[in-house]
Amino acid sequence: MVLRNIVKIDEEKCNGCGLCVNACAEGAIELIDGKAKLVSEIYCDGLGACIGHCPEDAITIEQREAEQFDEEATETHLAKEKEKLMQAGSMCPGMMARELKEKGRPSAVGTAQVPSQLSHWPVQLGLLSPAAPCFADADLLLVADCVAFAMGDFHNRFLKDHSVAVGCPKLDNAEFYIEKVAAILKANKLKSLTVVHMEVPCCFGLTRIAREAIARSGVKMPFEDVTIDLRGDVSKTETIES
Repeated sequence: MVLRNIVKIDEEKCNGCGLCVNACAEGAIELIDGKAKLVSEIYCDGLGACIGHCPEDAITIEQREAEQFDEEATETHLAKEKEKLMQAGSMCPGMMARELKEKGRPSAVGTAQVPSQLSHWPVQLGLLSPAAPCFADADLLLVADCVAFAMGDFHNRFLKDHSVAVGCPKLDNAEFYIEKVAAILKANKLKSLTVVHMEVPCCFGLTRIAREAIARSGVKMPFEDVTIDLRGDVSKTETIES
């Protein structure tokens, strides 16, 4: 046992979202009975990469007596976990990144009468990794989740040929979203950014999230800010300089 930094999880605050599990490159955290738990001290390097992904501030770093981080054991652990997933075919479909369009194939996918223009999965901002392939050299659409329900031609007018990140600026954790969008901007060379939100006051928070994320990222990027009225029509479009 040695005195060192190690992750501490407050189970009372934890809501079981699982974002920290995906953020931990060492596989030290798992969801057990609906709560994030540190499965072994030897898998935790104590750097705290998971902290910024927790929307509930349930993760901190403490200094205490703990087993030494074991890089070799961690690599073995990760290899076993990967093998389990491959054998069981049990990777959660809601969390697994995937491309929905193939090169050389028509842009529309699906068999619906009006085909979807969605090019990747997942789409919820909280589940997206800044390193996801869909962001590479992309036209990014940051959109409030109510827009697609209000706007009948959302797919063809906005979603087509765009990567999309969806969130609610009123009900979700705005600070978490600011950090996530900033990370996406820093990790990728985006072609453009378009923010689409409803005309209701709370929805304009998405514009503030985009502004603050750009400022924190250090990337100079103007963006199109589009307001949709309650009838599903575009009521205003403006270019906002960073």
